[in-house]
Parts: sequence; structure tokens; C-alpha cells
Amino acid sequence: MNSPFPGMDPYLEDHWRDVHHRFLTYACDDMQEYLPNSLRARLEERVFVEPDVGDARSLYPDLHVIERRGVRDSTVATLAKERSDTEPIIIYGDPEPPTEGFIEIIDVGSGNRVVTVIELLSASNKYAGDGQEKYLQKQREIRRATVNLVEIDLLRGGKRVLAVSKGLVPQSHQTTYSVCVTRGWKPGYFELYAVPLDRPLPTIKIPLRETDQDVPLDLQAIIDRCYRNGRYDDIDYSIDPSPPLKELDRAWIEKLLAARRGKTTA
Repeated sequence: MNSPFPGMDPYLEDHWRDVHHRFLTYACDDMQEYLPNSLRARLEERVFVEPDVGDARSLYPDLHVIERRGVRDSTVATLAKERSDTEPIIIYGDPEPPTEGFIEIIDVGSGNRVVTVIELLSASNKYAGDGQEKYLQKQREIRRATVNLVEIDLLRGGKRVLAVSKGLVPQSHQTTYSVCVTRGWKPGYFELYAVPLDRPLPTIKIPLRETDQDVPLDLQAIIDRCYRNGRYDDIDYSIDPSPPLKELDRAWIEKLLAARRGKTTA
């Protein structure tokens, strides 16, 4: 079943960790066949700091089972043997830090030089805190290294942290969502895609080396696949999504969902 929305489904923001992983995996696969022989698309990860907003923290595991510090192997083995026929022992340990994925396109013919970085923004990037500061620092480093940067922002909440300054964006492109592409060999130039809530997501151009043709990336096809494969047909569209909707968006969404319910009951 497909989402009732023609473009980005704002209700998917409540499931962003799962959607984020799926989106990057599908995008990486889709681009691979278009790349020149010497280029590869690779999924990478970095440790990030969660923003302290809403109840997002409950989405991640707070503990896992490991050997407790200060407990000898022999002690653990003895306890396990004694209780093997009764109850399991619980061993607490420090949780692993959460990680966040992104895509790198590398040139294997030149020692795995990074050609393009593709970021699908998350709450950790858009809300004030260490995560946002680290993202902005990485953004600056990428631009100084003359590496292409593609930033895909499909979240309504938080601050806009795209490479292009907000003051340079015309009213026509101050849309609910946005995509910004910077080419390493053209500093100071930005390719900005308008992505309104009520329109299908665009097919964007992914830059490679200056002499290569751009690679098309169909954002709508990827989001549709995330929705179907994630089996998000169980979303309760009778409640407002988080973060809260703007009044104009709410009126449009209510009309859209009412039409969908009419088709379902017909």
C-alpha cells in the first residue's frame, strides 16, 4: 500500500531512524548502476549526539548485555553454571553510542578519494546541541576540501542547516522540505530544489567529478519504497503528526485524508 501523500509523508517523521536507514540503503543501490567504473557508492556511519527534544530518546536502546567491568571471567562463568537451570543473570554495561549514516561516493582509482557526500538530515543535525555543531563543522570541512555535498532535508522540525544561507533563498524556494547541492569545483554556487509538502519529491542531480555526467536520484521512488517495505500502512492518520502542523498544511492534509477515507469506504 502506498502513502496517501503525493510527496513526502509527514507522518514518517515519527519513524525517522528506520526511514533514514532504508532511504540511504536504497539510494546507494539506485546510484551504483549509474556510476563510472572507477567510482563506488558506500554507506558510512558516524557517532552522533541526540538532541534533547520530545521523546526521541526512547527510540534507542539504553542498555545491552556485556561483561560488567570489574567482574572476572571465572566469576561470570561460575554464576552462569550455577544458574543455568534456573534464571538468567542480567549483566549491565555502558550503551553503545548511536550512529548516523550517510553516503560517500569514492574514486577507487585515486586511492579512495571522496568525490561526493550525500546527507539525509536527521533531528540530531537540525536541533541545537553537539550533534548540530558537529554536522556544521563537517559541512565546512567538506566545502573546504572541494568535495561535492548533497543535503536532503525531509524533516519539518528544527533549524535549516543547509550550506546555502537562508537569506539567499528566494520566497519561491522557502518550502516545507528542501534539497541543496554544492559542487566542489564551483564554490559559492548552490543548486536548491523547492520541495513543497503538496508536490511529489523531485529527481535530483548528484554531481560526481567535474568531467562526469550527473547521476539522477529519484527521491519520490525511494520514499515510496521506504513506506511499502517498512509496512507503514498501520500509521494512524486520525491524529496530528509530530511536530505540529502549520494551519495551512493542516487544512490541506485534512482534505487529502478525508478524500482518502471516502475512497476506502466506497
